[in-house]
Amino acid sequence: MVNRKLKWSLIALLLLVGCQSSDGPELNTSEGTFPTIQGNNLNKQSKIIPNDYADKDLIIIVAFQQWHQPIVDEAIESLEKNGLGDTHNIIEVPTIQKSSKLSEIYLDGIMRAGIRDDRIRNRTITAYINKEEFKNLLDIPDEQTIYWYLIKKGTNVIQKKGYGVISDQEISEIKELTS
Repeated sequence: MVNRKLKWSLIALLLLVGCQSSDGPELNTSEGTFPTIQGNNLNKQSKIIPNDYADKDLIIIVAFQQWHQPIVDEAIESLEKNGLGDTHNIIEVPTIQKSSKLSEIYLDGIMRAGIRDDRIRNRTITAYINKEEFKNLLDIPDEQTIYWYLIKKGTNVIQKKGYGVISDQEISEIKELTS
């Protein structure tokens, strides 16, 4: 009987601790720069964006909704088709409102289960953050589409930004900025 009560008490304690919400780390940036954010890729490796991608110019694709995935896939396919996968780091960053650790573990597991390709798992960095603060820092008006950012090599300076699928004209401009 004592073992059973202890077991249920531990489960209740774990649920209580696991469901506690936190705003997460404060995001700091100045105008024209991308905030430094921490996340984990789908291979469970901790990543700091943009710091861990300083060897080449970086293209960050930020998504807010699960239904954004086809737009993200089309944008990345277009970038890679135009050779930018060879000359730039390209990452996708699903942003999710910071909540409980238990929720984060659950969502990460679902995403990992849906993506078997190691290359895609490596470039997908989930960021559990204060989404309103993040959107305010980057002047993002809403969550109706994806937003993308070209970050200068070794910095967090935004060289170009846009939203939705990246057009051929925007890809040409990215190539001019980084050549």
